[in-house]
Amino acid sequence: MFSMLCMDIYEDVPHPGTHPRPRALATEAVHAGRDDLAALGLHAPPIDLSTTYPSADSRAEAARIDTFAADGVLDDGPPVYGRLGNPTVARFETALARLEGAESAVAFASGMAALTAVLLVRLGAGLRHVVAVRPLYGCSDHLLTAGALGSEVTWVDPAGIADAIRADTGLVMVESPANPTLAEVDLRAVAHASGSVPLLADNTFATPVLQRPVESGARLVLHSATKYLGGHGDVLGGVVACDEEFARELRKVRFATGGVLHPLAGYLLLRGLSTLPVRVRAASATAAEIARRLAADPRVTRVHYPRIGGAMVAFEVAGDPHAVTAGVGLITPAVSLGSVDSLIQHPASISHRIVAADDRRAAGVSDRLLRLSVGLEDVEDLWADLDQALGRETAPELLSGVSGARPAPEPAATPPA
Repeated sequence: MFSMLCMDIYEDVPHPGTHPRPRALATEAVHAGRDDLAALGLHAPPIDLSTTYPSADSRAEAARIDTFAADGVLDDGPPVYGRLGNPTVARFETALARLEGAESAVAFASGMAALTAVLLVRLGAGLRHVVAVRPLYGCSDHLLTAGALGSEVTWVDPAGIADAIRADTGLVMVESPANPTLAEVDLRAVAHASGSVPLLADNTFATPVLQRPVESGARLVLHSATKYLGGHGDVLGGVVACDEEFARELRKVRFATGGVLHPLAGYLLLRGLSTLPVRVRAASATAAEIARRLAADPRVTRVHYPRIGGAMVAFEVAGDPHAVTAGVGLITPAVSLGSVDSLIQHPASISHRIVAADDRRAAGVSDRLLRLSVGLEDVEDLWADLDQALGRETAPELLSGVSGARPAPEPAATPPA
């Protein structure tokens, strides 16, 4: 399944220059954002660290800035200032847009900065209401619930989206597969229910290797680029892939608020994209096997693994989840995901701690749930580490100190092949 997904053809995405045939995802991942390098006499993309750029014609610069302030567009002339745009970051934006099948992409300092910019664009249009489906990443949930930007959120099941839309609804937001339960929604059905309201789909877990939400009707595709796009746990970033009209508004917000992506981060993210299909395919194959073994393990009461596959596995344990995170040796007990090395964390304690406990549990984030981001290690080494961390005791009387203990485990789910 994963190899087929990685061979998706990008027939409708325009490419600079002439290509004899449409390019596959793996090819685009390597070459997008780099098409001009040979003509420049370069092999690796350059890193432009300048914060400002010389300009002897201040009248022309004033005209360019006026144009940007009006419509969010800078012409193809030289850069002006780092907060307006950066050539290295622009390469990453071009590449990510191509991989997602979108017209444009706008990069930010983090995924939360990217989401904030989207909300500010809609608020600026007088549309303060958001319809959202839980679960979302914990900080996304908190940003919407707290209303810190002046927004208001209505939480619904996917079937309730159409009925929740009001005259001032500016956004519908979903995450599929969702963080941390890996719950999936039918993006095409959600886009239909959203009507004329833009649908924002957080595609961090799936990446364009597994799905491209634009093809299902999403107008906006959000990534915490820190995760799979970077892929090595050494860069923070966020990006929104979208149509050019919305991208212009996002660029204006980015300029005004200063949530810019550093050029070095842009370089690392562009480099990360080149191996994205290979990394996601390899980690997904291992994750599917780990999910299969967990589903057959009596120490595990439930396994969550998405139908589209991927490298994330969530599972609920019969014993103490904190003992598992404390007991791993090869796997790193840490927040975040999508790195070449495997990470495990307890969402109720970390990534979703900021969400109210009742809301958290109602969204399926139980106190026994663990989230595993599978990396590129050998499956047998990962399983050996999980096996020893899970321990040997499953008797109900040993669970008295664990909140929500059950007298017997539920039947384990069987992950897809």
